Amino acid sequence: MTVRDEQEAREAPARVRMRKTRTTLADGRELLYFDDSEPYVSGGATRELVDSRTLPPAVSQSQMRFDVLTGEWVVIAAQRMDRTFLPPPDASPLAPSRPGKAPTEIPADDYDVVVFENRFPSLATAAAEQDLPDCVDGEALWPLAPGAGRCEVVCFTSNPDAAFATLSVDRVRTVVDVWADRTAELSALPGVRQVFCFENRGKEIGVTLTHPHGQIYAYPYLPPRTEALIRRSREHFESTGRLLLADVLDAETRSGRRVVLAGEHWTAYVPAASRWPLEVHLAPHRDVRDLAELTDDERDELAQVYLELLRRVDRFFDGVDAVPYIAAWHQAPVGEDRPLGRLHLQLFSMMRSPGRMKYLAGSESGMGAWVNDTTPERIADRLREVAS
Repeated sequence: MTVRDEQEAREAPARVRMRKTRTTLADGRELLYFDDSEPYVSGGATRELVDSRTLPPAVSQSQMRFDVLTGEWVVIAAQRMDRTFLPPPDASPLAPSRPGKAPTEIPADDYDVVVFENRFPSLATAAAEQDLPDCVDGEALWPLAPGAGRCEVVCFTSNPDAAFATLSVDRVRTVVDVWADRTAELSALPGVRQVFCFENRGKEIGVTLTHPHGQIYAYPYLPPRTEALIRRSREHFESTGRLLLADVLDAETRSGRRVVLAGEHWTAYVPAASRWPLEVHLAPHRDVRDLAELTDDERDELAQVYLELLRRVDRFFDGVDAVPYIAAWHQAPVGEDRPLGRLHLQLFSMMRSPGRMKYLAGSESGMGAWVNDTTPERIADRLREVAS
């Protein structure tokens, strides 16, 4: 390479990995295309932006009622009762709109990754338009508020037969960028306290659409798990001056007994007090608050590590090809509690053996007193055993 070649290489713009295009669906909900393939990523072409359906304007009657017995908000979203339930793959509302078939939620005839506002949301910005009293039945004991927030659907691929674990590393890298994009944008919405990216996989846990997809919730309050974590983190910081989740990662690393995967930027481990028959956490080595704060190098490695973990989960039980799971990205809250949070993934399955599920019965559901049917060390041993 000549000196001139080197100078031109330095001055050349960095390759654009992803192109983001906004449009609006027929009922006013927002849809965003995230393209990572040509000719779309470079702007040589644009996906279909016009929704041909005739839909009434999107509205929401979601509300939040305060449970005085637990100190927790409960979302009441009665409109979700009639949401789509397990349509055949060729009739999925998450499929592209193909010629000769009824139009779907996605106007284009193909796509890379798509995000859109949920048609049957638990929380929605439109809910703020309701004229609600401050309490139920005029009783101050039961505070009432609009279920104002946002719920989005993330379609990982247009292929209805795919799974996240079968995606390419490049596509997973795009999804990581999408999660980061949505985390940053939703965190800036008025009233949002936390952004939660997650994937439910499997009919066993109540998935109603089999097309590979995830969801993003923007909560107007701190969910119970986050509230408890922040409380514990504050107590830990006041007594030690250190961040709780960072100390947990350090302790698991020192022990090494439950570490199942370690890279330059990420470590995966089974927590010492895991609750589920299959559970693994993934944490960055750096004190990162949310997905939007990840560097390019951290995102690159995450795409590879995350795929490896999902593939190990699918090999965990002999004879089970598609283990049902929940992949939950816990991020720092928005606002004054943000310094006490730290990004980490909680990946778990409620399957306890092939064909058998762990049901949350009396002790767990009635009393919140958890009982695990195995040991964290056995889980870690098996996750190492099924490594690629």
